[in-house]
Amino acid sequence: MQDVERILSQLPPEARRELLDYAEFLLQKYGRKGGKRRGFTFSWEDKLKDVKLTSVELQHKALEWLEDVSD
Repeated sequence: MQDVERILSQLPPEARRELLDYAEFLLQKYGRKGGKRRGFTFSWEDKLKDVKLTSVELQHKALEWLEDVSD
């Protein structure tokens, strides 16, 4: 744990946020101590807060991206 704290203290704020996101991903992937994951989580909440699209516009954009990939 001391190594983690040492490295974390040397990172710039944006890199700290990325590290935290990755740690949360790993926690979801490998589960929490003591048992199974329970239910749906909202770990993705506020991840798109800077996107200036409505949910419908975002759905249309996602469909465009899928069409581009499949071509």
